Amino acid sequence: MKAIICDEFGPLETLRYDDLPDPVAGAGEIVLKVEAAGVNYPDGLLVQGLYQSKPERPFVPGNEAAGTVLSVGEGVTHLHPGDRVLGALSLGGFAEQAICAADRCFPIPADMDAADACAMLVAYGTSHHALKQRAQLKSGESLVIFGAAGATGIAAIQIGKTMGATVIAVCSTEDKRRIAQENGADHAIGYDNLKEEVKALTNGKGADVVYDSVGGEAFKAASRFMARNGRLLVIGFASGEIPQLPVNLTLVKEYAVVGVFWGNWTRHEPAEYMKNMEELFAWYKDGTVKPLIEGRYKLSEATEVLTKIMNRGAVGKLALVP
Repeated sequence: MKAIICDEFGPLETLRYDDLPDPVAGAGEIVLKVEAAGVNYPDGLLVQGLYQSKPERPFVPGNEAAGTVLSVGEGVTHLHPGDRVLGALSLGGFAEQAICAADRCFPIPADMDAADACAMLVAYGTSHHALKQRAQLKSGESLVIFGAAGATGIAAIQIGKTMGATVIAVCSTEDKRRIAQENGADHAIGYDNLKEEVKALTNGKGADVVYDSVGGEAFKAASRFMARNGRLLVIGFASGEIPQLPVNLTLVKEYAVVGVFWGNWTRHEPAEYMKNMEELFAWYKDGTVKPLIEGRYKLSEATEVLTKIMNRGAVGKLALVP
């Protein structure tokens, strides 16, 4: 089978598109014929050795893939060859076939787009957990979303609106702001004059919840426009800068800074994770949420796709299609 191989941590350009032996399912596993593999910002960090986890090399990146079950290993009784599933993988998604633990597979409808299914896992899963469990977002609250035209940002807009929030999307270009509003944002603004614009849009109160996947100067602005009892969610640092928090502001303004590590949460609270995914798929089924798929690319184009994401050039979700 063809796969994207990371031989050693390094620049994205060192990734290799090459042949590997077809995988064989072990006990409790399935082999998935990959129809689409989702590409995420952490994938780019991982292959460069910049992520929290550092797998043994060589490895195949990619932690979400959707497709058809080819074979099942010993002890797997709830899945069968021919079933369509979404798989939450440790690694291995950027390939024509992938191994997945059977208990981390979610059945998907026969007519569900595979790229849509991938988006539901990390992008929608992260945003859902962030807003539901970590922020405990309430109807009527204001929600400010940085990087709002990316995959997790679009998910946060749609989920925030579903939960009853007034959504203020923050994007770097006019085109991205337009896309954010097309996906449900009540307001869309740029990164200049953030404090003043957020204060104006919230009638001077400030933001109840901020979804920050950007860090850097955006985080610094957010630390100054939070409302009393607000929750500033730390999702990631797409700007490349991990900011410093003026802790005195959390004291005088009485807001909380809350870390969001979706992958860690799924391992520690698997029952709640399953409930979240059930809710997301129900929302997808009734049309409440709908991923924006910017593009489907050849597996061999993984380096170019990762580069686009790392340079914050992506709008919505990008997927590799073997």
